[in-house]
Amino acid sequence: MKRMKDISKSDMFSHWINIGYLPRWGVLLLDLLIVLIAFVVSYMIGSQILTYDLAARMPIWGQAIFVLVLQGVFFWAFHTYSGILRYSTFVDTLKVTAAVVANGLFLFLANLIVKYVTNYINPPFFTTVLVIYVFVAITLLFGWRVIIKTVFEYISHRSNGVDKVLIYGTKSAGLSIAKMLQSNLESQYRPVGFIADKYDDIQHESLGLTVYPLNEQLMYTLKKHHIRHIIVSPLKMKQINPLVDLKPFIDNNIRILTTPYFTDFSIEENNDNINTIVGRIESIKVEDLLERPVIEMDTENVGTILKEQTVMVTGAAGSIGSEIVRQVAAFKPQTIVLFEMAESPLHDLTVDLRKEFPNQQFVPVIADVRNVDMVEEVFEEYHPHVVFHAAAYKHVPLMEDFPAQAILANVQGSKNVADMAIKFNAKRFVMVSTDKAVNPTNVMGASKRIAEIYVQSLFLKAAKENANCTKFITTRFGNVLGSNGSVVPYFKKQIAAGGPVTVTHPDIIRYFMTIPEASCLVLEAATLGDGGEIFCFDMGQPVKIADLAKNMIRLAGFEPGKDIEITYTGLRPGEKLYEELLNQKETTIPTKHKKILVAKVREYDYQEVAEQIEALIQLAKTGKVFPTVKLMKQIVPEFKSKNSVYEELDA
Repeated sequence: MKRMKDISKSDMFSHWINIGYLPRWGVLLLDLLIVLIAFVVSYMIGSQILTYDLAARMPIWGQAIFVLVLQGVFFWAFHTYSGILRYSTFVDTLKVTAAVVANGLFLFLANLIVKYVTNYINPPFFTTVLVIYVFVAITLLFGWRVIIKTVFEYISHRSNGVDKVLIYGTKSAGLSIAKMLQSNLESQYRPVGFIADKYDDIQHESLGLTVYPLNEQLMYTLKKHHIRHIIVSPLKMKQINPLVDLKPFIDNNIRILTTPYFTDFSIEENNDNINTIVGRIESIKVEDLLERPVIEMDTENVGTILKEQTVMVTGAAGSIGSEIVRQVAAFKPQTIVLFEMAESPLHDLTVDLRKEFPNQQFVPVIADVRNVDMVEEVFEEYHPHVVFHAAAYKHVPLMEDFPAQAILANVQGSKNVADMAIKFNAKRFVMVSTDKAVNPTNVMGASKRIAEIYVQSLFLKAAKENANCTKFITTRFGNVLGSNGSVVPYFKKQIAAGGPVTVTHPDIIRYFMTIPEASCLVLEAATLGDGGEIFCFDMGQPVKIADLAKNMIRLAGFEPGKDIEITYTGLRPGEKLYEELLNQKETTIPTKHKKILVAKVREYDYQEVAEQIEALIQLAKTGKVFPTVKLMKQIVPEFKSKNSVYEELDA
């Protein structure tokens, strides 16, 4: 009990002495107290060195009040009380000095006015006392700030473990980060220097911190001073090539941190903003290390097909679907129908969306794309102009075990939504597909390819009957970083648990893009399509999954193979070492967007395709696994199973 009381007292003491809790008026009052002391000391010194009778002038209490009030005015004018206790910089010294000197000059001028205008023989202040006051006040005001800062830094660093960090960059953003860390003594990071990567930026020190050039000696310096963290501002991240410029740090197990984006480089004046930004310092994301520039799309044309329209997104609560919804909402459509069968994710998404877009109408609908009656009912009620079809089963190993479910969700579901789009005259239908549909080696990829074939053949049939029919567009892209079931969140959990991180094969590679990139490209492709196209995206260079795992371990501040092991488990059923975006018999043609290509694919007869798919769906409903997969291979001849029990069907 006694110990609890002691802890409580300690916490209370820490609360009251914490710089962040001292209001500005408190700083001002303390400054005025010091001013009073400075004037009394100056008066006493003046009485010892002057031969004149100081008592013949204005009484000392009257002089003190006059000086105090006037000095308070100048403190207010120069904002010396604003943020002073959170950090001490050269700027603060200038503010205090200017306020005190201004007060001294004003009093000196007042003396002159009294003496020469009113012919008062004894002006209220002695010039000597004023000069002494200026020097004493500046010394005490600056001195107590230095003492307070030193004491608090000592207390903070002693009570809390801190990590020494270098700030990458010496411009305004880097300086602001350093100031914020200096002012926030509760932060676990303490800036000890800057890194200058340009010759013009190299100087001896900045803000009292050493500036180190980015050269071969820097890593030695980091190890010598036990510095294991650097902070890179979001602005600096845009100016460098993270994979190249940060690789030396990552390879040496230096943790790379960044802050939320901010533009106000005088933000150190606002304690709330400081706490927010400092509290959100975190490791850079693995998407910053993609071996290509981040894809940024111009989506101005998207507004022409979405504004004031009714838009429906299937699989709306999924990782891709939810991002599509958010990006669509930015174009202010009339209504967005959130078509989703998962209750809880749909509820959470709806709540978040209504907060983010309070003026946008969202209609959550719990329904299943596999149920044609449900799909028809939704189309009949809302008559969507644009449909983004993102609902699908996508996990390769699971679909190898449950091929019937892959058929019912990915094929029948796509067929149901596409058929209703035609029936209710939707303007555009955009289907989200995958690179695994190209030369598929697994059930999931083959099911998506069959859905592609049906959608394309349906459009060709409809276009012959009606030139103004629904425009069907298919988009293919690779793996999406951070999406549900992707390796990134899986690796994060393994790293957090201390490892090991499991990779199927040391040579396995994948194309990657971020969720916003993928969704943005889907919307962009929607504006380019005239119907029947399969768009594929320039995904840059593929990434080795093993390298991705190593970088993620290093970004977390650990050393691969030492702190966290990487183990190889072997390829999973249906998995191949690399993915393709195009079939061997396909070619691509460019579009007006350099990142988007059109796959020139074979055309299929709708009647034949429809009969095959209907037979496939009925077979899937029987639960007969091998016959279902065999028929899939007949529809998609390039479907060759790998690492799967279905390989025998290829014989």
